[in-house]
Amino acid sequence: MPPGEEPGAASDVGSPQAPDPVLVAASALVFVPDPSAPELGEADHHHLVDVLRLVPGELVIAADGDGRWVPCRMSGSAGRDGTASTALLVPDGPAVEVPRARPAVTVAFAPTKGSRPEWVVQKLTELGVDRIVPLQTARSVVRWDGERGRRAVERLRRVAQEAAAQCRQVRLPEVAPVSRLSDLVALCGDPPVLAVPGGGRPTLAHPVLAVGPEGGWDEVERSASGAAVGLGPTVLRAETAAVVAGALLCGIRSGLVNPVA
Repeated sequence: MPPGEEPGAASDVGSPQAPDPVLVAASALVFVPDPSAPELGEADHHHLVDVLRLVPGELVIAADGDGRWVPCRMSGSAGRDGTASTALLVPDGPAVEVPRARPAVTVAFAPTKGSRPEWVVQKLTELGVDRIVPLQTARSVVRWDGERGRRAVERLRRVAQEAAAQCRQVRLPEVAPVSRLSDLVALCGDPPVLAVPGGGRPTLAHPVLAVGPEGGWDEVERSASGAAVGLGPTVLRAETAAVVAGALLCGIRSGLVNPVA
């Protein structure tokens, strides 16, 4: 590795990473402000006790959403005060810090109708994408403006948290506000590349990838970006393209996919 280069940089693609066996063995994962002193809200208490029906002694992971987690055990003295339980989880080991993967991967996508945006966010979270950006484009059919946009983004953030808990992802992705292509450099620190049929190969040299709507990019949007990548030989649905983009970039970063020189 060149001197001064961080592990996980674009030129440093290692062997595939195995999941932590403790995370895999856990019966559940919950997000709390302080994993070393986990206090559950009513919804998490209900999920663990009434939905999953966990019993005392079962392993549960308490995570802060920023890479820090603690193995805990269900307590035999779970009490309720109407809004929270303060004795349900008991730490059962030291805190673990998961380093942030580099480079950070961003997938921006133009939302489509119905529940498809929620599906996209769920899958991108499972894949390990760091930042997810709902994108407003010239040919977007779905328009998330003003209060409607704020409500939609809050819904997507809830979906991301639920997906992260389900797949034992201890880092929550950032779900950004509705943005335009021109916002992405300031938001991500890197210029975006556009997903375009017939474009080049995705690489970690361009970790911010934008997927347009079903109608594609208009000429102004295409000319504003100097690079374009392809996602395969077929024309993908917009939501499929977003997930493929995340899978390829995260797969290259983790070493699961070998980039072609």
